[in-house]
Formats: sequence, C-alpha cells, structure tokens
Amino acid sequence: MQRNTRQRTAILDALGRQDDFRSAQQIHEQMRADGETVGLATVYRNLQTMSQGGQVDVLVTDDGESIYRQCAESGHHHHLVCRECGRTVEFQAPQVEDWARRVAREHGFTEVDHTMEIFGLCPEHSDSPSGASPASGA
Repeated sequence: MQRNTRQRTAILDALGRQDDFRSAQQIHEQMRADGETVGLATVYRNLQTMSQGGQVDVLVTDDGESIYRQCAESGHHHHLVCRECGRTVEFQAPQVEDWARRVAREHGFTEVDHTMEIFGLCPEHSDSPSGASPASGA
C-alpha cells in the first residue's frame, strides 16, 4: 500500500481538475501555479509510483513522452482518446479481456497484462475540418 503524502495528494488534486492526459511538466507547472513548492523530479517519481499502484493512468505518446491522468474507474480499464483535444473516456471491455487471455493461452503465455487506447475524434471534433482523418483526403 502506498503512503499518501502531501505531494501525492497535490498531484492527484491537479490531475483531478483535468479531463485529459498531462505531461509531468504540465502537472508540475499547474502545481507551481497553485502555490505548491515541489520539484519536477518529485512529480516524476510520484507519478511513476502512482501509475504502478493504479491511482493514475499513463500513456506513452508517439514521441515517447509519458502523459498521465487520474483514474476515474478502479480496476483494469481502457481508454478512448480524442486526437484533437485529448478528451479521454475510460471504459470496461470484458470481450477484450477474454480475447487477451485466449490468445495468451494459445501461445503458452501466463501472467499476461495489456493496455489498450483507442484514438479517434470526440463528438465535438468529429465534424471539424482540422479533425478530418488523413484517409478521408482532408
């Protein structure tokens, strides 16, 4: 069980006011704006610990940067992420869980874990010209 420190509480507070994923630097900047005197290395360390403990979700962007969001659901879940604004929806997918276990079993794997993020456009950006997918010719 993780100890709930002042820094972790402040990080969760900063994340709780956001609907999308944020980088450690963005979280640190928000905390500084809120008057917190915490170092960036402390934010990174705590985010890593909290992601391992299931308090925050982490995604790795195409350029390799980790971005974080407070978990809205407890337990294993997946994400729909808007490519335009970063809006994120958490969802359960029992069919995916069944499929992952079956594929692992077929190949002799055990102790399997997985993550799934589905990227697309949220309702607010589905019709925007800048949100058109490259395959549509826009």
